[in-house]
Amino acid sequence: MLEEKLKESIVAELKRQAANDPKSLSIESSDGLIVKGKIDLDDLVMVIAGAVAGGP
Repeated sequence: MLEEKLKESIVAELKRQAANDPKSLSIESSDGLIVKGKIDLDDLVMVIAGAVAGGP
């Protein structure tokens, strides 16, 4: 399902960004997703576009 693929891609990208720069971004998963800090929107958009296009 596209929605599930998009959710997985977005969460994975945010976690990747947080791992690369934990001082600037933190991610917390509970009932939802808590994001604190700076997000690289260009990278996030590329991941979303890839998920929509059927990329990895």
